This record gives sequence, C-alpha cells and structure tokens, in this order.
Amino acid sequence: MCRWKVSSCMGNVYDCRGIYSIIDNRISKFTEKEETNMSLVTSREMLLDAQRGGYAVGAFNVENMEMVKAVLAAAEELRAPVMLQTTPSTIKYGTLETYVGIVRAEAAKVSVPVALHLDHGSSFDLAVRAVKEGYTSIMIDGSCLSFEDNIDVTRRVVAVAEPNNIPVEAELGKVGGKEDDLEAEADTNTDPAQAAEFVERTGVASLAVAIGTAHGFYVGTPVLDKERLSEIRKVVDIPLVLHGASGLSEEDVSDCVKRGICKVNFATELRAAYTDAVKALLKEKPETFDPKAFGKVGIPAVKELVMGRMKVCGCDGKA
Repeated sequence: MCRWKVSSCMGNVYDCRGIYSIIDNRISKFTEKEETNMSLVTSREMLLDAQRGGYAVGAFNVENMEMVKAVLAAAEELRAPVMLQTTPSTIKYGTLETYVGIVRAEAAKVSVPVALHLDHGSSFDLAVRAVKEGYTSIMIDGSCLSFEDNIDVTRRVVAVAEPNNIPVEAELGKVGGKEDDLEAEADTNTDPAQAAEFVERTGVASLAVAIGTAHGFYVGTPVLDKERLSEIRKVVDIPLVLHGASGLSEEDVSDCVKRGICKVNFATELRAAYTDAVKALLKEKPETFDPKAFGKVGIPAVKELVMGRMKVCGCDGKA
C-alpha cells in the first residue's frame, strides 16, 4: 500500500491510503448505480412488447442535447420505453457519432429502455454507417422508389443490419408532406396485399404505413383511412408504425394504436415546443444572450409535450 503523503494547496497533508478508500467507495457506489441504469437497446423487443400489450412506443425526433434530455426525463418520470430518432438532415448537422455519443451518455443515466433510431434513412450507405456507429434501430425509406426497388434496397439493409441484431423499419406507400428533403407529390396509401408481400420478401422488423397522415403540421383536419389500417393489420404480423403524428388529435392516435400501430413518430411539434419557449423568453427578456438560458426553458416545454404524447400512446408505466 502506498504510504507517501500528498500536500494540498491549503497546506493540509493526506495519507494516500485514505484517498484510495474514498476512491474505492465511490467506485462501489458507481457500480451499484450502473446496475440499475440502462444502456441503449434495440427496438425489436420494445415494439414486440407493445404489440403484445396493445400500446405504442413513442418515437421522438431530437435535434440537440437539450431535446435528448427532455425526452429521456419524460420517459424516466412516466416509466416508459422510448425511441429517440434523428433524420438525415439532423445527422448532417451533427453527425452520427455526435448523436450516438449524446444519446448513449444520457441513456446511461435513466433506468428505462432507450433505443436510438435512424429515421427516414435516405440511402443504403447511411443505414450501414448508422449501424456501424452504434444506432440500435434503422429505418430505410424507399417509399419514393418503385415497389421492386423499395424491396431491393430494403433487403440489402436488412442483410447488413440483422446479423448485427439491429432491426429494420421500412415504409410502403407515401406519407404526405415534407420530411427533410423528401416531399411526397401526392398521398398514396399503403395497399394491404402489397404490404403482406413486402414484409414477406424483405424480412423487415416493422413497417411504416400510409393511411392519410402527413409530415409537418396539418393545414386542415386530416382524414385517416383507419379501415385500411385494420386491413393491413390482418395480413401483416409485424409491428406497424405511424408517421406524421404531430398535430393529430388524441382520439386519432389512440384509435390507430387500437388498430395495430405499435410505434408513433412525433417530430414537428417537439421542434415547435422548443422554439416557442425560446421565443417567449426572448420576448420577455430580449437582452438574453446565454444559450443555456434557451435550454432551460426549452427542456421543460418539450418534456411536457412528450409526456402527454406518451400517455396517449399508452406506453407510460410499461418500462
């Protein structure tokens, strides 16, 4: 055992054995805490549990560290499994490595299951890079392609991801509106028969379906083809995904979950909640210049919104 002395700038002298004792004690406490906290998990069991339990997992797009903290705080408080998502434009802004680092670090502080999902993966190369960097769930969006080309690119992504135990989500049909640089020219709802064939030929773990939703905020009241959703559920046995949920009524989301949706995506309304909170701060205190002040108002605004959406999905208390 080391017996040399260490002097502090205050003139005190410490026995090294005491320092080792303190360090050992802290390591022990850290190990105990680590055992109760979660690392990143894949979305596979998360969504299968939702399917069996008749609820949906909320999947929330995050743009920065503050939004990550807000979503995870909501999940921890409600004891809800959660998926955090980044789109290609978010990744271009911050890089895959950056978001993996942020989400992994923050997920280690909570005790609920957390998955990091690539949302609307725009290419085979991006999907492969996301797997390599540590994303635990992947979406390849070939919905802008022909049916056969969509199958081809999806199968290629599945062939890379599945050996690494990373589940793949695909999209069939076109969800209206604009997501990143992808804009649907028209809404083309998912055909149930094509959905069954697509799942069979690709081996995807989940499928995003088009039933009348749109990305972004709705100009009018959306009319969802819920009967089509029910028909798809009859012929497709994997978890189904609803995109474009920002702005949908609680009744619409809840009804879609009852008809087979196991994952619901929310993006635009989180961005709006964060930005509106910052705008309100600047209106009240226009002299504010510290970016940390923006986060302090943005985080609770996003957290409140996320908690409400989690309750609508029915995933609260399921972790």
